[in-house]
Amino acid sequence: MKGCLVICGIAFLGLISEDKQGPGKGKYNDVLAVGDAAPAWADLEGVDGRKHSLSDLKDKAIIVLVFTCNSCPCAVDYEDRLLAFCREYAGPGSQVGVVAICVNNIESDQLPAMKAKAKEKGFPFPYLHDPSQQIAKSYGANYTPEFFVLDAERKVAYLGAMDDRDPPAQPGKMYLEDAVQALLSGKKPTVMETNPRGCKIRYTTKRKPRD
Repeated sequence: MKGCLVICGIAFLGLISEDKQGPGKGKYNDVLAVGDAAPAWADLEGVDGRKHSLSDLKDKAIIVLVFTCNSCPCAVDYEDRLLAFCREYAGPGSQVGVVAICVNNIESDQLPAMKAKAKEKGFPFPYLHDPSQQIAKSYGANYTPEFFVLDAERKVAYLGAMDDRDPPAQPGKMYLEDAVQALLSGKKPTVMETNPRGCKIRYTTKRKPRD
């Protein structure tokens, strides 16, 4: 847990100074803003051995997409909160769908380890791997866990953190829950964007060939 506090704290402090706003950008996201069309994913392999696409969820009015992984202690600490959210809002027959995507490529974040994690925790949602990392780049995601809420038109309605306090502290503001409740009531979320917090996504950097 101490590792999580240090990593998450560094990530949070790094984002405080980032107050970027412009065309195609949110306040804390360099790629997407609220109201933008959500990038679609297709044929991503899940821990169930099947290929998954955004279009599979056409019967859901709201989709919660979380970029997460096995290796980040902050993401691990949020797993129980995510499971509690699923029990409350994304049960069988609900209007809300939840999808988790991992894009890290280290051994502990690849499909075999993801399958073990999903079985251990009893994940009730698709847990997908994108080794190309393109879907996370398309969403401008940089942290695990980082959340995006998509409305019925598959536009971004909320992006950022799940809440305002990392486990084990009890949250004071439930950003994700509040956003979903607002959409279910036919309203726009009061808070549409917050600082994402967590570990940096392990994006692969290509080395330049030597002369």
